[in-house]
Amino acid sequence: MMMRKFVFATALISVLLSGCSLDDDDPNFYFTSLTINSAELPESFKLNETYKINVTYTIPDECTHYEGLDVTKEDTTVRNVVAIGVSMTDDEACTEVNEEEEASFDFIVKYDQPYTFRFYKGDNSEGEPEFFEVVVPVE
Repeated sequence: MMMRKFVFATALISVLLSGCSLDDDDPNFYFTSLTINSAELPESFKLNETYKINVTYTIPDECTHYEGLDVTKEDTTVRNVVAIGVSMTDDEACTEVNEEEEASFDFIVKYDQPYTFRFYKGDNSEGEPEFFEVVVPVE
């Protein structure tokens, strides 16, 4: 929940600093999930250690900007990871770019059980989110 508040506050600051007006009745942006293409994790974790987890995600067009990673706890050792973007709606020409970019987050190992990371890879044909999973044992 704290990460979502941070992502929203960061997006709001970005919009204000870019000179966009929030006085209009309709917002000129919306949040979107970005496709995560790959993730770099160690082969195993050690209890109480901190690890940097790197992800590669895709920016689809020039109107979409990266805002952060949303890491949510689904179960004791299951984490969902979604790259969050902000898409500006007042730009008429949104040229498709499909650029890969990288981001990372720090992860503290608090449990002695294997961790499952579920990385968002897009929506299926029914519009349901799909994930690829990486399981990391704890030594």
